[in-house]
Amino acid sequence: MRRPFLANITPTCSAKAEAFGASPVRWLAKVKISESQLPKVVTNIATSDPSSVTIRGRDLVRDLIGKRTFTEVFYFLVVGRFPTDPERRLLDACLVALVEHGLTSSALISRLTYESLPTELQVAVGSGLMAIGSVHAGTLEGCAAILREGADAPDVAVFCASVVESYRARKENLPGFGHRHHKPDDPRAIGLLQVAEKEGLAGPYVRLLRELSAAINRGAGRHITINATGAMAALLLEIGLAPEIVRGVAVVSRSAGLVGHILEERKTDSARFLTKLAKEHIPYEDPAPMGTG
Repeated sequence: MRRPFLANITPTCSAKAEAFGASPVRWLAKVKISESQLPKVVTNIATSDPSSVTIRGRDLVRDLIGKRTFTEVFYFLVVGRFPTDPERRLLDACLVALVEHGLTSSALISRLTYESLPTELQVAVGSGLMAIGSVHAGTLEGCAAILREGADAPDVAVFCASVVESYRARKENLPGFGHRHHKPDDPRAIGLLQVAEKEGLAGPYVRLLRELSAAINRGAGRHITINATGAMAALLLEIGLAPEIVRGVAVVSRSAGLVGHILEERKTDSARFLTKLAKEHIPYEDPAPMGTG
């Protein structure tokens, strides 16, 4: 577990703060801390000087620009090594799979924000990315966590049955499965799993995903599709990404799609049309009188 920054400050500092009746945060704002009392913090990501940029020990100009793809450098940043060709193609497939899905919540939010802030494209993109969460796109993180836990289970069948029973008891959707629009199967999941098979990367996490899918179908008494985020969760684990970082792939992917939506919004001004529709179809009604008791 990560330790808070203040936990690394010497106990003496904390004791002094308490002696003065102040919280460590307020106390630190008023006193000078010697360099020897500060925790040693380093970064292994990147640095720069007047003539160069270094990323994880590689020179940006000499080693990366024109020699490595964006997908390869992205993988390099989050895994710490360059991907093999099959790993690169699989990550690239995942990035493509979530880049666009039409006028979803994130796209509409970005368009509406851009209508209010037409000179701040990054704000419009950022607002749309805020919609990536436990309902849309971000569900791959929850699925990845389940698959990672299941990989260590002594009995996979028992683990899958237990997970399904737990989610059904709570009446919650299991992340990575089901889709309100794509039925009977999510075509994106089918395509992604085919790429994994072709690249020889359909390993233990893909097998576990399929086992979990079968358990879900048995529990529901009908077929429920593996969706795109479920397939991506398994594939990203197969190529070495940690469960807690996989949502970042959705963020990077969807960013490109939102830029496209904003470009189109400049031409169509659909946000004003959406506002007009809201005014026409969502009438105002006075609230019911509140009780006096």
